[in-house]
Amino acid sequence: MKEIILEAMKKKQKALSEYDSKRVIAKAGVTITRETLVTTKEAAVKAAMDIGMPVALKGCSPELMHKTEHGMVKVGLHTKDEVGIAFDELMSKGMKLDGILVQEMIDGDRLFVIGLTRDPQFGPCVMFGLGGIFTEVLHDVSFRVAPITMDDAYEMIEEIRTKEILGPFRGSPAVDKDLLVKALVGVGNLGVEFNEIAEIDINPLIVCDEKPIAVDALVILQEA
Repeated sequence: MKEIILEAMKKKQKALSEYDSKRVIAKAGVTITRETLVTTKEAAVKAAMDIGMPVALKGCSPELMHKTEHGMVKVGLHTKDEVGIAFDELMSKGMKLDGILVQEMIDGDRLFVIGLTRDPQFGPCVMFGLGGIFTEVLHDVSFRVAPITMDDAYEMIEEIRTKEILGPFRGSPAVDKDLLVKALVGVGNLGVEFNEIAEIDINPLIVCDEKPIAVDALVILQEA
C-alpha cells in the first residue's frame, strides 16, 4: 500500500489509477470487484474467461480520472469476441494507458458511496451516503472526522435518510453492515496514516446480495 502511494508521488501523479486505487482500499478493508489488469487482447480474453462472463473493460491510467466521459468503459461483454472487440476499441483511442482493466459485472439496485476529504480545520473526514447518480442530487450523506471507531461507522450508516434500503429490499437480503463498517473505518485510517492522500472517492459501492462491493474507486493525491 505504502509503496504504491510513494511510487505515484515520486512520479508526480495527481491520482492513482483505478487499479492501484482499488489495491490500496482493498488493503484497508474495502471489498472490491474481481479484476485483472492486462496489456494484450489474448490476456483480456483469458482474464474474462477466468473471472466469468459478463465482464466490463476499462481503460486504466492515473491520468484517466473520468473514464466514462472519454468513452473508455465497455460493459456487459458476454463473449470472447465481444471482449476482443472492446479491447481493440479502447486501445485504438490513442490514450496513454497502463493497460486495460477486465472486471466482473456486479448487479444490484442499491448503490452507496464512501469518501474521504481533508477539511482545512478538522483534517481527514469520512463520508458515507447514497451513491451513483443520486450522490449529487439528494445529498443524503453523513460525515465523521477520522479516525473513526466501529461505533462511529454504525452511527454514520444509521444517519442517512434512506437507511431503510440497508434492510431487506426487493427480495434481496439486508446489507452486511459489518462489511460497510470495516470499509468506513479502513478509509478513515488511510486518511490518518497517509498525508499524501488528498481525497478518496468510492462510487458506486454496489450491494450484490448482502455484500457491498466497490465497483469504481479513485484516490487523489496531494500536490508534491
